[in-house]
Amino acid sequence: MTTAALSPAEVRALPASVTALQAFAAINVGTTFGYHLLAQGEFPIQGTKVGRTWRFRRGDVLAFLGLDEDPGGAEVESAPLAGNDDAPGVEPGAPVEPATPTSK
Repeated sequence: MTTAALSPAEVRALPASVTALQAFAAINVGTTFGYHLLAQGEFPIQGTKVGRTWRFRRGDVLAFLGLDEDPGGAEVESAPLAGNDDAPGVEPGAPVEPATPTSK
């Protein structure tokens, strides 16, 4: 079975724990050859066998491909809203429910 190769953006969008098929697609290796490499202990990315499946860390896949987690390479910080010192997602002036004590 042939898997389509993933673009760098698609690799970055993978979950933290990557399946064998996703790892194969990321490095452009076919399924049969990928499993052959795993069986021989020659797959180029270290993985962990969980039951009958293989899992790989996205960071290891990115490192093998020479990609950064963030394509821009810099942290982006949002500018604060003027006059809004409340917690994020809290509407200013919204009614506040008092905490109710719980007993054990």
